Amino acid sequence: MSDNVFYRSVRKKYHVVERGDGIYLYDQAGKRYIDACSGSAVSNIGHGNPKVIAALTAQAQKVAFTHLSRWTSEPLQKLADMVAEMAPGSLNKLYLVSGGSEATESALKMARQYYLERDGASNKYKVISRWKTFHGNTIGALSMTGDNRRKKYTPLLLDFPKISPPYCYRCAYGNEPSSCGMDCAWELERVLNLVGAESVAAFIAEPVIGAASGAVVPPDGYFKVIREICDRHDILFIADEVMTGFGRTGSMFAMEQFGVVPDLITVAKGMSAGYVPLGGVVVKDEIYETFKKGSGVFVHGHTYGGNPLAAAVAVAVLEVLQEENLVENSRVMGQYLLEQLGEKLSGSPFIGDIRGRGLMQGVELVRDKATKAPFDPKLNVAEKATNVLMEHGVVVYPGTGAADGVAGDHFLLAPPLIITREQVDDLVQRMVSAFGELDQSLAN
Repeated sequence: MSDNVFYRSVRKKYHVVERGDGIYLYDQAGKRYIDACSGSAVSNIGHGNPKVIAALTAQAQKVAFTHLSRWTSEPLQKLADMVAEMAPGSLNKLYLVSGGSEATESALKMARQYYLERDGASNKYKVISRWKTFHGNTIGALSMTGDNRRKKYTPLLLDFPKISPPYCYRCAYGNEPSSCGMDCAWELERVLNLVGAESVAAFIAEPVIGAASGAVVPPDGYFKVIREICDRHDILFIADEVMTGFGRTGSMFAMEQFGVVPDLITVAKGMSAGYVPLGGVVVKDEIYETFKKGSGVFVHGHTYGGNPLAAAVAVAVLEVLQEENLVENSRVMGQYLLEQLGEKLSGSPFIGDIRGRGLMQGVELVRDKATKAPFDPKLNVAEKATNVLMEHGVVVYPGTGAADGVAGDHFLLAPPLIITREQVDDLVQRMVSAFGELDQSLAN
């Protein structure tokens, strides 16, 4: 059979998936793989969940699509109520789109229009973000992104400022966690002084940095500094929880663990767990009321946003999340996985760091553990590790450029939140076997 798909990597040979069941994927030959990254931290409740499939079928038999400019629906209203109940503080309003890039793009526009609605006229339009982070592939989202995926499109992007990430393993200031002065957080203040806070509408950050750096967790107190700076300079704080939201890090939203309430939260992956494309922005009541008292219209929209089918699926996904206590399972199994990885894999001469929160964990690969020197990017070590792990029945999510924007290999572990202790043991044992093979290959 010919293959006319335009893939991201046009020279790569892809495995053909046949089916999924729980935490497992099966290829056409019947080989079973642990989906140890949930695709890209998407399949939070696993594959083939009967409740979600039943909800999808039932809603499709009623009505699959209506445009949100003319119709609302009971599934949409129920989903918004559920998210409002789960989100912290006054983050009670849900604006729906079709995915993560659309969500962060929407938040960018929402931040800009908020100040226009509030002040009548405003110079605030810039969004400050961080290097070594990823916020999406649309032009606005990519303008906020701080990794190598932006390079080819630089002439098309908005000139938004960026600060250093809270990357303790490779601290931009040379600090150790024991003596951290939160310089990476206070850098926001310095950049605001340079560019002028009067031109800045928002600061956006992933609570735990995902695809671009491999589950980088900020030091305690980091986001409290960020929140204080944003408040003092009249800047909105956008928490990008596209990857971390809905239980991935062991709490419903990752920001809960840092004792800070953002102004907007972008969500996607875990809200529908991959059963349908879905994303959104969770917004504080105060921001919503500003739009309502102003023009009454958010000048933005996407065709599939808020369709009844996607909303009904998301309701079922979130019900499974609650009924099966999967957020707590993420916390407990995540802690166990991190302990087991540290105990059984840290002896590898090429693993520099193992980190993460809940069931969102990263493994950073280095050429020299003592100096933290990365591998030559031409060696494609993250891809090599991914291929060896797949041979051992483990699927991970690789990344590059974490060390300096070009070099720095890592991969993300983000198994479905339904994973059991026995399955964690199996996953770790398979990884140990794979690294026994990979270590020999890299040493030669």
